[in-house]
Order: sequence, then structure tokens, then C-alpha cells
Amino acid sequence: MEIELKYRIPDEDIAARIWEDSLFSEIEEEDSREEISLYAIYYDTSELDLARNKIAYRVRREDDRMIATLKWSGKSEDGLHVREELTVPVSDSSPDVSVFLESDIGEELEPLIRDKEMIELIRTDIRRRRFRIDTGEGIFEVSVDEGDVFAGDESTPVREVEVELFSGETEELVEIGRRLQEVYGLEPEDTSKYAKGIELICHR
Repeated sequence: MEIELKYRIPDEDIAARIWEDSLFSEIEEEDSREEISLYAIYYDTSELDLARNKIAYRVRREDDRMIATLKWSGKSEDGLHVREELTVPVSDSSPDVSVFLESDIGEELEPLIRDKEMIELIRTDIRRRRFRIDTGEGIFEVSVDEGDVFAGDESTPVREVEVELFSGETEELVEIGRRLQEVYGLEPEDTSKYAKGIELICHR
């Protein structure tokens, strides 16, 4: 399961300040800071069988790694996103849901997709700056994301900070998010990158 908080960042200056701030310096894991490029393609059938069943299928290049991901049963409120997630390393970005078929969610996928062609639905191109914090009771990752979401010829910018729960309690995650909100006056972001792409498709 994936549990994370998302907040909209209003401009580049605030994004830089969050990244450079010492707000969490006392609990930041040493040598955990890094910057990576994330390029993802979300696939679906031409009839949008996955989207209609609230399933997102993504293949993402994370620097030199390729990761296929399924997300489903998601909900978001006040910036808190909770959803089931399954990830599998893959060799390239071509769609191949067979890597998930031995899982429980794979049993749901098979009748939805069968032999239908999978097509590119949405793309994202994101620069992520991230670091981990360890409170002694939980481990969290703070990410500053800037980039774009594409659907066909349409696009929308993304600038947000995510705090993901790796281990520990959701209550502590919410407290970490509250500190960020108070310092920077951030607004919760309930719309995921995938959902932003679906909005672009719906507004064509």
C-alpha cells in the first residue's frame, strides 16, 4: 500500500526553498539527498477499461531503471493519498501486464484486458529532488517534483511536494505535512499526476 501527502507548490522559488531548507535537518538521513529524472507512460486500452475500473498502469524510467507499477483502490482527502500499489522491475517501457498476472490484482486485470491492445494514454516528465527523514519512530521520503503531464497534444505543469510513508504511523506523516504547510502556506493536492492527465483527456 502507498500512503503519501501531496501539497501544491505555488512557484519555483518556494520549491527551491523547500529543498534547501533545514526544517528537517536534525532527522534527515545522511547522504539520502538525490535528484533523479522520472519519465513515465501510463497505458490503457482504447476503451479505457483500466481507468473505468480505477486502475492505473504505469511504466516509469527512474534514471537508468525501468519500473512497472499498478495502482488501484485509491482515495485522497486533504492531500492524503492512500492506494494499493504493486511494482515490478522491467527491461523496457513497452506495455506488458503479464508481469502482474500471478498477483491478486492480476486476476482482476486479465478479464478486463484479455487480448486488447494497450495504448499510451498519459505521459509525465518530472524532475524529482528527494531525501529521507528518520524520526526514530518512522521513515519518510520528502520529494520536490517539478515537470509536466501530457495527454496527446495537451499538457499541464506539475509543481508539488510529496511526503511518503515508508514505515511508521500515518499520524506522524500528517504531522510532518502540517509543519510544511505552516512554514510555506501550502495547499493540499488531492489530484494525482495520473488524474491530471485524465482531466486533460476529458477536457479535449
